[in-house]
Amino acid sequence: MVYIGLTAGIMAGNWAAHGARMDALRVYAATLILAAPALIGGRLLYAVSHWSAYRNNLSRLWRLGDGGAAMYGGLLLVLPVSVPVLAVLGLPAGDYWDVAIFTMLVAMVFGRIGCLMNGCCAGRPSLSWIAMHLPNGKGDWAKRIPTQFLEAAWGILLIGLALLVRHSLPFRGALFLLVTIGYACGRLFLESTREETGKGRFTIHHGISVLLIVCCLGALALRWPE
Repeated sequence: MVYIGLTAGIMAGNWAAHGARMDALRVYAATLILAAPALIGGRLLYAVSHWSAYRNNLSRLWRLGDGGAAMYGGLLLVLPVSVPVLAVLGLPAGDYWDVAIFTMLVAMVFGRIGCLMNGCCAGRPSLSWIAMHLPNGKGDWAKRIPTQFLEAAWGILLIGLALLVRHSLPFRGALFLLVTIGYACGRLFLESTREETGKGRFTIHHGISVLLIVCCLGALALRWPE
């Protein structure tokens, strides 16, 4: 599902690049280059957030069969790495990230379907009306909050909203900032529905969500025309 998500995401980014009248070939090249640090960053953040499982066996970090990646890790590593890559390719950062947000969201939607199939990122047991009979990573079935479905649905909603407003924003990069805020706000809530997170527990992903919201709001305030 990660592979399908990356492929579909790159196709979505290519479509968005043509729609924005950018050099789609350069956008495609940048995305292929940045896919590697995105995957590495995602894996590293997952390992950090599950450090007890890795600290005594660091070789597990790169066992592909183990699975496990965190979207935020990929984003946090790719953002600084993209600066020289985009400069070499002659792509304006704001233009590129307004396109790349479609790549990331589409990849995330497929990734969450993969999480559902694997049982990872499972919601905690619940008797609420929204609960579904689902397994966790250990194969334990129970009525659970469908966290993976909800995050995929949130991603699809953000894609739809991005399509509606992408041509009406006042500066390049605003779409990326707004969608990032939207995703982070949704993640703040959905992170607390996960079984492994535990009700009321503040995790590294909560912290990253808050950081992204603050930073993106600050950037919008600085750039938004009066």
